Amino acid sequence: MKLNIKEGEYLVKLARTSISHYLKNLVPLNPPKTNFPILLEKRGIFCTLLKYPENKLRGCIGLIAPEKSLINATIESSCSATQDPRFLPLKLEELKKITVELTILTEFQKISVSEPRDYLNEIKIGEDGLCLKYHYHTGVFLPQVPIEQNWDTKTYLSELCQKAGLVEDSWVTLPIKLYKFQAQIFSEAEPDGKIFEKKLT
Repeated sequence: MKLNIKEGEYLVKLARTSISHYLKNLVPLNPPKTNFPILLEKRGIFCTLLKYPENKLRGCIGLIAPEKSLINATIESSCSATQDPRFLPLKLEELKKITVELTILTEFQKISVSEPRDYLNEIKIGEDGLCLKYHYHTGVFLPQVPIEQNWDTKTYLSELCQKAGLVEDSWVTLPIKLYKFQAQIFSEAEPDGKIFEKKLT
């Protein structure tokens, strides 16, 4: 089920509150009670932190599997995004120059093909996020990534392989498992500002 804008706003505001609480107290916020039943559904979610106004990545961490309610997953992913190992830990004073974005995932659908080249016809740029699995290798890209990077489908798959720690043509040469998913994206227009649903196409 899709979230409406009120439900999306609630989660983004919860993420910002969670981040502030975590940076002040070093412990996660207790999950609040909500009047939105859909937010009790178990869904995968990613929290992305972006420098404002440059729109540069400052952190992005998520929960792929739908193992926690949207409320709990929002709190966990937003706190974790402040500690993204690719960057220095976020400081409280930085928060006023950061926009918060949440990407809420649908269930994963396994892409079954008769031969690897058929993957190119099964993936829609601007709609499908991807998850690749091969033994202990895993790589995930959210649907917005190939648009932001201006990738075509072949590049998308090659980059995904490299993110999973494989060589770029592994989607052709190895028996990988490939899953696609869709997402709703809710984002702040400016730090602690108006929240909107981002459309990719």
